[in-house]
Formats: sequence, C-alpha cells, structure tokens
Amino acid sequence: MKNTLKKLLICAGFTLLATGAVHAKDEVKKAPAPAAASASASAKTELLDINNASKEELATLPKIGDVRSDAIIKGRPYKGKDELLTKKILTKDVYNGIKDLVIAKQKPAEKK
Repeated sequence: MKNTLKKLLICAGFTLLATGAVHAKDEVKKAPAPAAASASASAKTELLDINNASKEELATLPKIGDVRSDAIIKGRPYKGKDELLTKKILTKDVYNGIKDLVIAKQKPAEKK
C-alpha cells in the first residue's frame, strides 16, 4: 500500500512539474508580442530630418540644446546621420541617444 501511494505521489509531482514547464514555455512565447507592438508603434513616429530641421526642432532631442543645434545646422548637409560623429558634431554618447530619432534625407536630384 505504501509503495502504491509513493508511486502515485511521484507521478503527481512529475505531472505538476511538466504542466508548469509547458505553461512557462507558453508565457515566454507570449512575452515578445507586446514588444513587437511597441516597436511598430515607434516605427510610425516621424523621424526628424537633420538636414531640414529648425534649431527649435533639433533642441527638442535628448541632450541637444541651442549650442548643439547650431553645430548641427552649421555642419549641413549630411549624407547620413552617422556624419554627426565623423564630423565630430556630437559625442558618441549624445549620438547614441538620438540616432533612432533622426534621419538625414537627401534632396532629390535636379532634372536637366
């Protein structure tokens, strides 16, 4: 009788462990969905064009004030936003804070 009870308890324990593991796997699969939804929402946000933005618009970016806005405007035009680093307009720390918020659009080529 005692052996049967032990076997039953062991089986019940393994069943609970297995059920918990399956549940945990489902939770992990569900976790990335909200992150993907927020990524698509942020993709809809308009990027600030560093080639055309006003001083006031540039100053709204993190760690960008009047002095850095003036430096960005003075360094125009930019072929790519990474030129803010190569032209030494911004430090790497400041650039990393704004790189996902800006873009460097190019003027369309003139027709002859």
